[in-house]
Amino acid sequence: MTNVAIFGAGRIGKIHASNVARQPGVSLKYVVDVFPAAATELASQHGAKTTDTETAIGDPSVSAVVIASSTDTHADLILRAAAAGKAIFCEKPVDLDVERSRKCAEAVSKAGAACMIGFNRRFDPTFAALKARLDAGEIGTPEMLIITSRDPQAPPVAYIKASGGIFRDMLIHDLDIFRWILGDEADSLHATGSCLTDPAVAEAGDIDCTAVTIRTRRGLLCQINTSRRAVYGYDQRFEVLGSKGMLQVGNVRPTEVVAYTDKAVSTDVLEPFFLQRYRAAYAAEMAHFFVVLESGRSVLTSITDGVRALELADAATRSWREQKIIKLSP
Repeated sequence: MTNVAIFGAGRIGKIHASNVARQPGVSLKYVVDVFPAAATELASQHGAKTTDTETAIGDPSVSAVVIASSTDTHADLILRAAAAGKAIFCEKPVDLDVERSRKCAEAVSKAGAACMIGFNRRFDPTFAALKARLDAGEIGTPEMLIITSRDPQAPPVAYIKASGGIFRDMLIHDLDIFRWILGDEADSLHATGSCLTDPAVAEAGDIDCTAVTIRTRRGLLCQINTSRRAVYGYDQRFEVLGSKGMLQVGNVRPTEVVAYTDKAVSTDVLEPFFLQRYRAAYAAEMAHFFVVLESGRSVLTSITDGVRALELADAATRSWREQKIIKLSP
């Protein structure tokens, strides 16, 4: 039996706890949260105990930790878990600071710990199917990737102030998708943005709409457009143009029922937000984590991937603020 401690009993902690509990041969032993009531509620749902960080990490019967707490706790928990010889699943980002993230990656490597970062979109069934067909050569050599990523509404301003900005908070997923789909690294990046949906976002020092252009080392191109407001739902699409055609993935709806009447042809609106849209991806990534621990294979989304995505988010932030193209180091 693999005993697990989870840190964080908020909305993403609840998703991960449920998926941990579904894994064969895995037991959720501890729930740790700064809010005792939240920890108690989640623990009671899965037959776990509440405890503190020291006890959870110090318990030799715990072989894996799931870090779903606030971003400012990630790096410290990664370092402590790696030093204690635990396998680590951590939500993105590793940290808001690139240098600290690199130090975490170094510590994980030195400890020989398995460490997976929660870039769940790689595990979305449709996204993964596109990647497999792309790698099989269905559209020849990929040349251009276009990503559309739009939230239904902005998070509270208090969250935005502590988030590290839209590039680190929201686009970090899209920047990981860019690296994964094209299988290449950025050579140069240009980002611009505006605050078009809520003046309070600008007052918090951030933007709510962005456009990012990336040129890779092989000369491939990627364009990412994002917005914090899409009144029609959670909009997640991308397409890859290749030398022999194009592959495209669209949005997911609650059902695929199509209504035909004399007035219109209609479908369901899009899923409301990421918890619904990526439900299957969250389940698949957690299953992957424990399969990897059992088999000894490498994780699909490593801490190095977490560092690389954060480096791109930092570059995008600099590009927007300084209004210039950023050249990325090899």
